[in-house]
Amino acid sequence: MKRREFICVLGSIASGFWSRRLIVIATMAAMVLLPIEVSDAGWLSDVFKSPSKQAEPPKRAKSSKHATSRKSAALTKPAASPKRRPVKLAALGPVGLSPAALKPVATRCDPSKFRIVLDVGHTAESEGAISARNVSEFVFNLRLAKRIEEKLKAEGFRETRLLLTEGKARRSLVKRVAAANDLPADLLLSIHHDSVPNKFLEDWEFEGKKSHFSDRFSGYSVFVSRSNPDFKTSFAFAELIGKEMKAQGLEYARQYSQAIMGRYQRELLNKETGVYRYDELIVLRKTRMAAVLLEAGSIINRDEELKMSSPERRDIISSGVAAAVKEFCEPRWAMLGPL
Repeated sequence: MKRREFICVLGSIASGFWSRRLIVIATMAAMVLLPIEVSDAGWLSDVFKSPSKQAEPPKRAKSSKHATSRKSAALTKPAASPKRRPVKLAALGPVGLSPAALKPVATRCDPSKFRIVLDVGHTAESEGAISARNVSEFVFNLRLAKRIEEKLKAEGFRETRLLLTEGKARRSLVKRVAAANDLPADLLLSIHHDSVPNKFLEDWEFEGKKSHFSDRFSGYSVFVSRSNPDFKTSFAFAELIGKEMKAQGLEYARQYSQAIMGRYQRELLNKETGVYRYDELIVLRKTRMAAVLLEAGSIINRDEELKMSSPERRDIISSGVAAAVKEFCEPRWAMLGPL
């Protein structure tokens, strides 16, 4: 005999002879001798109900016809459906939304019409930094920018534009901003390669010529300006680039957030993706579209310079940039609306 049946029989027998107090004592004894499972707990209250209270006889129905109809209705009435528990969308995703509600009204951009300007940092007259092996930054910038252009066009972004300017530093900056604003463009990505402040440079000789190097720092960096008229979009795109660089196995340059950088120290906006704030950069704050500057790697670091010179590294970086642009243009961005 199961525990439940035994206790119920005990309660039935005791109800005819014992008082309520004795029934309770007998039931408690049975519970001690026969441990109750959790599933049995719901029916125990029946044993403790008073046996002395008699059930009232049912009232006579006014007519057999009405009684029959009420009985039929009781049999055919469907059971009430259990109350649905609310679903937390934040935890489970939009499971309660219809497909129509999830479908974006329009895509963020059409790749065939989307225009991204690839600004080649510096000029032939104003070459930028000089690498540990005496190659100008402009040469590195141009080679990488061309590879990124090829990659984007192969991915369907046919309106990608390579921006080359001439002249000395300040004048060339004004020219490149004006040229970018005249296109017009949806995004601007300025391509650069990094160096270090002069106080970190060390001397060495390469191919019989005196050169400078610093192997202390390495890695890429991504910069945005809060003065850009579309800072939120700039930052969103910078985050995508940083994420893709990291996905390619690259590390970002961490020195810009350190006090040792002096006036070159920058605010790190995201320690995971290597996005820094640099409000004063003209190419970022004066353009009328979202703009990001990418320092692809350090060419003053002797080991990293060799990597940056290789077609393999250019392919890795260009693939990361292309993936970031594609993700920027995915339909799900349209669901979020303008940034």
